[in-house]
Order: sequence, then C-alpha cells, then structure tokens
Amino acid sequence: MLVELSKWVLSIAGVVCLSVLVELILPNGQMNRYIKGILSFIIVLVIILPLPKLMNQEVDLDGLFNYDRGIEVDEDYLYQLNLNKLDSLQEQLENKISSYGYENVLIYISADIFDKEMKIKSVSVDLSRLVITENAEHNDILKIKKDINQIIKNYIGLGEEAIYYDG
Repeated sequence: MLVELSKWVLSIAGVVCLSVLVELILPNGQMNRYIKGILSFIIVLVIILPLPKLMNQEVDLDGLFNYDRGIEVDEDYLYQLNLNKLDSLQEQLENKISSYGYENVLIYISADIFDKEMKIKSVSVDLSRLVITENAEHNDILKIKKDINQIIKNYIGLGEEAIYYDG
C-alpha cells in the first residue's frame, strides 16, 4: 500500500514537472493554451485513476467507454451512396465513350448496391440511338463494340463476358 502511494505521488510530481518544462519551452500564443489544457487533463487523470486502486476497488475502463460495441452500418445511407456512385459511373462511362466519337450510347450498370463495397456484376450497352461523329475511325459495328469493350475494361476493369449489347 505504501509503495503504491509513493508511486502515485511520484507520478503526479513527474507529470507536473513535465508540464512545467513544456510550458517553458512553448512560445506564448493559441497553441500554448491548447497544450496547457491537454496537460491539465493528463494531470487530472494521473491524480484520479489510481484512487480506486488505493481504495481496493477496480475500475473497468472498457465498460466505461463501451469498446465491445460493434460498428453498425446505416444501410439506407450505404444504399444511397452506392446508388449515387453507380449513377456517376454510368454518366462518366457515357461521356468517355462519347469522347471517342460514339454519341447517344446509353450505359446501364448492374451492381450489388447493398454491400459495403459495391461490386459491379455486368454492364448493358444500348446502341439503339448510336450516332457516329467524325471523331470515330470506323462505321463497322463490330469495331465499335470492340472499342466500347476496351473503354469499359479500362475504366472499370470488367471483362468482355460481363458486357451485353442492346440495339
């Protein structure tokens, strides 16, 4: 008991000396005020935490801060976030394809938007309203599909087996 009491008093003295040293080193200003507040909090903790042990009572800090609670995912937020990502990705792909000279190509992405990490399953490409501009090299539909496959593969990393065409 006497050993624990002397350790406690020694730790209080050590923290107080450390805080005085830090106050001497730091210049005056806004930061000094914050550091003084933090050091004061540490001093209070050093004084308070050993008290229950000295009185033969245990303190359960884990129960105090509730560390054992799991993190819960807000599914509505996750759904909306993934839906927004999906819409943005579709629009970006359509713009990218349009920059290659293939306009009015509609992209529909199928993905599991209820998972934490949205996984893209497939991409449906609608070519029914395709307009080929002067930027495009060929008018051959097979070449156009090959170009679009390459754009999708480079942009989202999806293989050709998961790309379907309509129109």
